[in-house]
Amino acid sequence: MHPAIAPIALEMQALLAEKILPFWLERSIDEEYGGYLTCVDENGAVDARADKMIVTQTRMLWGFSSLRAFAPDAVCAEKMAAAAHQGYAFLMKYFWDREHGGFCWMTARDGRPLDGGKLMYAQSFGIYALCAYYLAYGDPEALAYAEKTFGLIQVNAADTANGGYLENLEADWSPAGPGWCAGDRKSLDIHMHLMEAFTLLYQATGKELHRRKLGEVIDLILRHMVDGAGYGRNQFDLRFNALPAINIRRTWNAERESNETIAAPTDTTSYGHNVELSWLLHLAYDTMGAPGDAPILKKLLDHSLRHGYDYEFGGVYRDGVGENPALVTDKEWWQNFESLVGYLNGYLRYGGEKYLAAFAGTWEFIKKYFLIEGLGESRQLLRRDGTPVVSAIGNPWKGVYHTGRALSECVRRIRGSSCGA
Repeated sequence: MHPAIAPIALEMQALLAEKILPFWLERSIDEEYGGYLTCVDENGAVDARADKMIVTQTRMLWGFSSLRAFAPDAVCAEKMAAAAHQGYAFLMKYFWDREHGGFCWMTARDGRPLDGGKLMYAQSFGIYALCAYYLAYGDPEALAYAEKTFGLIQVNAADTANGGYLENLEADWSPAGPGWCAGDRKSLDIHMHLMEAFTLLYQATGKELHRRKLGEVIDLILRHMVDGAGYGRNQFDLRFNALPAINIRRTWNAERESNETIAAPTDTTSYGHNVELSWLLHLAYDTMGAPGDAPILKKLLDHSLRHGYDYEFGGVYRDGVGENPALVTDKEWWQNFESLVGYLNGYLRYGGEKYLAAFAGTWEFIKKYFLIEGLGESRQLLRRDGTPVVSAIGNPWKGVYHTGRALSECVRRIRGSSCGA
């Protein structure tokens, strides 16, 4: 094991335990209404007026469940448990649709319904958070609702004609309209997160049905959504014909604060997604007990190193097109944090100094430019050279999930390796 790995693990563990977890514990708990407040500026000030979105409500619940093992002491661990319990109560009281079932998209701060849409993005993170809560705290009701959500997806969203799942649905599970509402589109993004959710669901239940559906999503992604050269395409029609990517209602691409529109052909790709997909696929295979070293998983990393990695400044670019140079050289927090896990996973799985160098270079870029000194959490978006574009720390899409998960996954991998960190 390379001697540089162990010190990085110590840095990451300290950042997670001493900065990131306390940051969100001190700011995100809505003491008045319950649930989580996630709109935080670069100085750490919270905007308590903001509405609540399913994405961050579930991701914060996931964080206060899955990351409890990284609490620096028993007091912090108990605070995390209390934060998780109240977040779970708010989620099930206000986001669960008692008429149609499933998780709605958005409420006001006090829980009043604002958008009852049944997006697969929402359902996947509902399952993910409930399983994490169950695994951390043993609440059987949470697991029952995770399984119920899984069942509702199979009944209401499974595309039995073409495979995969309809992604954008209304409150009663009817498909949304075409175009911007995207009822006529499928994406790698949502199917990847369904894979992520089904992986944790199978870990929680051990049921063959959940394993089988996980395998089906993996097969669909690799068969229809990933090019053999090692990159994923973003958007497809219902029959998995690749389409030029457009901004879609209720997505991060449409709502990111930089507010730009990127015009690109059908093989536009996200470098961070590709690297994230590589390690999530490995995790899914490991959870299933299946062989997990398909050549495409290494190709996803290698494509990103050819076109998506910045060898001058470090870090990962946002978007590109096939086997061409990067199209958008800005750097986003989630892509760079997820790439830490992907490159480290590649190094531990395959060897090769190129993966280690990309891991270490991305970590140095993150420390120097993304992390806000004193607060320890990450800005959202930077120029290639690290100049801030969006410095706010949290919004309806950004909480503890990408930063906390990346650091925890890296530390767990290094601890489990031969370096003994």
